[in-house]
Amino acid sequence: MSLILLIIILAILGYGILIYNKLIAQIETIRNNQKQIDIQLDRRFKVFESLINVVKKYMDYEQTTLKDVVALRNQAQQAKASGDEKTRIDAENKISSIASNLNVVFERYPELKANQNCMQLQEEIVSTENKLAYSKQAFNDSIELYNANKQSFPANVIVSMFKAKLDQLFVYWQLSAEKVTEQEAYTVKL
Repeated sequence: MSLILLIIILAILGYGILIYNKLIAQIETIRNNQKQIDIQLDRRFKVFESLINVVKKYMDYEQTTLKDVVALRNQAQQAKASGDEKTRIDAENKISSIASNLNVVFERYPELKANQNCMQLQEEIVSTENKLAYSKQAFNDSIELYNANKQSFPANVIVSMFKAKLDQLFVYWQLSAEKVTEQEAYTVKL
């Protein structure tokens, strides 16, 4: 009888260890996905810098746009360094908005359209924004999976036992309510 009880206890303990390890793996996946966003943001920053240098050769670049990008990038880096994810997300989303408005600059300066370097950089921006969107989605998906698992039974019991290690709070990468309202109201005018 005691052997059966010992086997049951070991099975429960083993299952608890599996759940613990699964949650730790999910936390690490979230952290990795966040680093992938950082990689894409860094890539975008470098592409922007290259684009700005090319565009400057063909026109007097609108100083406000340049200042905005630099200020927002600095704001995002400072927020990242201080761990302020909300401010970082807001700044990076504003940079994305500026990136989408670059097509207006290309329309106003047709000679830029003909420049191969500029066209290649414009394609890089689109590619980078797509990769960034995918990275953000993967990050949010990993948070959602982790949150669902840590709240389900019996994982919630393991989380309560190892609260400091397993009960992590991650901020979803999302648009502000104002931006969502603005985008919902947007219509294409031909």
